[in-house]
Amino acid sequence: MAARLAEAASAAALTLLLALGSISPAEAYDPLDPNGNITVKWDIISWTGDGYVAVVTMFNYQQYRHIEAPGWMMGWSWAQKEVIWSMMGAQATLQGDCSKFHGAVPHSCLRSPTVVDLLPGVPYNQQITNCCKGGVLSSWAQDPSNSVGAFQVSVGLAGTSNITVKLPKNFTLLTPGPGYTCGPATRVKATQFLSSDGRRTTQALMTWNVICTYSQFLAQKSPTCCVSLSSFYNETIVPCPTCACACQKNSSTSGACLQESPKSITGLSTGLAPRPVTPILHCTQDMCPIRVHWHVKQNYKSYWRVKVTVSNRNYAMNYSQWNIVIQHPNLNNLTEVFSFSYKGLSPYGNSINNTGMFWGVKFFNDFLSQAGEDGNVQSEMLFEKDSATFSFGEGWAFPHKVYFNGDNCVMPPPDSYPALPSAAPPSRHIKTSLKHGYLPLLLAIFMLAFL
Repeated sequence: MAARLAEAASAAALTLLLALGSISPAEAYDPLDPNGNITVKWDIISWTGDGYVAVVTMFNYQQYRHIEAPGWMMGWSWAQKEVIWSMMGAQATLQGDCSKFHGAVPHSCLRSPTVVDLLPGVPYNQQITNCCKGGVLSSWAQDPSNSVGAFQVSVGLAGTSNITVKLPKNFTLLTPGPGYTCGPATRVKATQFLSSDGRRTTQALMTWNVICTYSQFLAQKSPTCCVSLSSFYNETIVPCPTCACACQKNSSTSGACLQESPKSITGLSTGLAPRPVTPILHCTQDMCPIRVHWHVKQNYKSYWRVKVTVSNRNYAMNYSQWNIVIQHPNLNNLTEVFSFSYKGLSPYGNSINNTGMFWGVKFFNDFLSQAGEDGNVQSEMLFEKDSATFSFGEGWAFPHKVYFNGDNCVMPPPDSYPALPSAAPPSRHIKTSLKHGYLPLLLAIFMLAFL
């Protein structure tokens, strides 16, 4: 009997491994943003003597995941022996060996070029629409007008018709680190362009799309944020789990760890090719660059209030256009957000509104600076109570999931959440009542009863 059970367990384990092996990390699925992706559209707009001119456009269709500084890097492999004669709005990081060209020299002769966006402020004769943002793309929900990037490329030694042109292969998208996996280029219906006066429509000569999806497992080996909890009815502050992102003793994963602010800080990459910023973390037990703290602040008759604080513990990184996504059952009754912008996401349809996206108010707190006194942003939220579901018991008042800039944050274990006093009803004023002087009154009434 034991042998049969062991054989059955081995078979089940093998089946599970085969099932997991059939799911590539590239096929990333985010349940809170099931349709999110970055779509690269390649539109050939004219033919040349030995190739074509194309406009390449990137659309960030992800609701809350954006590409922040130091920006994106796109690459591909040519199908034949193509070269890049010239570019506008972007540039190849390397020219490669162009020694066989004795007249005009191409912009890049590499078989697999890597392209980066130009920085803001470049001369107008190097720009096209939606270019030159330093590689930064906003998320679709946060700022759709800045979620598009583009550049123009003149390709030589290529086909000169939609029959002879060969689609590039092996597209890559770095931000600038890993995380995105791109599918093959696919021929699609030609894009139509409307003139500025709206009276004429032109059409691309040939169009193909490339779909790139994100996986947090590919982006980094360890998490980048964690969540801590507290409440007015319990003095316990539940910290982020120990070693949530790394451990101080393991320098290979935690990087630098400082007890105090450094005198000088290595800034973002300013060279031609964007490079990942090496974290310089403030020493903590969780070693996470970002901490999100959720504090249940007050309880009213018909409402309850929460304070959320986002802290940056990374001395080497500023976060512009940051955002957090919170999943909580009471978000359908969110009444007011005091100093963050808010948008409901409803990933499961309009019937379930338990997911919301929060980000800073422009020119006020949309910039999360490096670790230190100013390295945090905070806001308060007011929720209306639903008598059918509201409770302070069993951790209901705390979020189910929290994301920072699209990455899932590590939550404390549920059994560590701040608990209600054992004799207190879940939805009553608890310590708030004690702070407002009701305890002396109750004692006086108790004493009078025995006089």
